[in-house]
Amino acid sequence: MIDEFAKDNLHVRLRRDRDALLWKLDGLSAYDARRPLTATGTNLLGLVKHVATVEARYFGEVFDRPFPEPLSRWEDHDGSDQWAAEDETRDQIIEFCRRTWDHADATINELPLDAPGHVPWWPQPHRSTNLFAVLVHVLGESNRHAGHADILREGIDGRTGVRAEHEQPIDEEARAAYRAKIERVARAATRIEAH
Repeated sequence: MIDEFAKDNLHVRLRRDRDALLWKLDGLSAYDARRPLTATGTNLLGLVKHVATVEARYFGEVFDRPFPEPLSRWEDHDGSDQWAAEDETRDQIIEFCRRTWDHADATINELPLDAPGHVPWWPQPHRSTNLFAVLVHVLGESNRHAGHADILREGIDGRTGVRAEHEQPIDEEARAAYRAKIERVARAATRIEAH
């Protein structure tokens, strides 16, 4: 009973984070979806592609249920799952993402939480694992990258939030006042700490 509750709860949260991550692409130009927004090249479409690849691997090969499409070998990881090539469209990446979700959901739905798995890219002695541990791991990865996407999107056009239905109109004056308040406190605290 508790296993099904735990699995359902984790699965619902994973679905929520998937939707939030995908929503960060909503309304962006092709350039803004793809362009590097950090010194290390992090970009929104690349985050979506990366999280989809993570799900394909973890809910595929780890449980001997390989994703039916070719993926680069984990040993050959070259970062190409973190950005969109010129010949990859946003729609293609979103469809790849949805196919990986379907595949991952089938694995999650069909296996019990204690189903054994093997993660060859994890260090020993942690390579032998189970669905529960992988679900928690992938949820953590999805949360982390959805958080990256939140910050990147806010930097592009100020949009924030997890879902369109909860999005509030942007009040530039209120945001500027709030930011200025935090800046004043940070400067004041720095002066106090310096003495």
